[in-house]
Amino acid sequence: MGRLDGKVAIVTGAGSGIGEATARLMASEGAAVVVADLNRAEAERVAGELDTGMAVEVDVADEESVAHMVKTAVESFGGLDVLHNNATDSSLNAVDTDIVTLDMAVFDRLVAVNLKGQFLGCKHAIPSMLARGGGSIVNTASIDAFVGRGVRAAYGASKAGVVLLTKSVASQYGTRGIRCNTVAPGLTLTPGAVDNASSEYIGASLQNYPMPRLCAPEDVAQAVLFLASDEAAYVNAATLMVDGGATVYMSSARRGGEGNTGA
Repeated sequence: MGRLDGKVAIVTGAGSGIGEATARLMASEGAAVVVADLNRAEAERVAGELDTGMAVEVDVADEESVAHMVKTAVESFGGLDVLHNNATDSSLNAVDTDIVTLDMAVFDRLVAVNLKGQFLGCKHAIPSMLARGGGSIVNTASIDAFVGRGVRAAYGASKAGVVLLTKSVASQYGTRGIRCNTVAPGLTLTPGAVDNASSEYIGASLQNYPMPRLCAPEDVAQAVLFLASDEAAYVNAATLMVDGGATVYMSSARRGGEGNTGA
């Protein structure tokens, strides 16, 4: 028996990376999965390999598009039980550097996709979940929501907003049977991350994680599955860090304290 038997799930950004891994895992656990992505071809590729899946092209920054996504799920599978708000725009990371010189169009785009997109997902999914007597929403934030990095201020601010959005949804709708939680991954070896990072960067990143390897999309998908399932029936408004302990770790400790002269 699967952990999501009889459930209907939407996963946004499901054409690759964390979203794809989550869609595949949810389907293997019995869910009918709407594979939603801006890239229709990739959504169709993933959906076509699931036992019960369908592809929907969606721009999460556009309310009409999000409403259509939810309507399609309900009309196709009879309802909605799970939403994984995962779609993220990370294509602008290279220019999200200095606050003073940042083009505000970059800020607006990151907020539109990373924060507004998840808000819209909640807004349109909640009524359908209420009609089923409840449901589970899992949002994707980032460790950038919790620590300053010297760069990516706009991205981090958008992801910090996701954490508060999660708490707001949980507090407003928890008594009506809808749980809302967040996963906060660190560096995850998605195809996009691997394609845009040098081997030197990947190697150096290991110094920041007290683990023998970096995070795989499947690691995050397992956390999402737990929060979406009845195993997390009393988990609400929580943020599950999927960062290998990076946010509480000083990398000098891994090298035996070399160069550590105190705080």
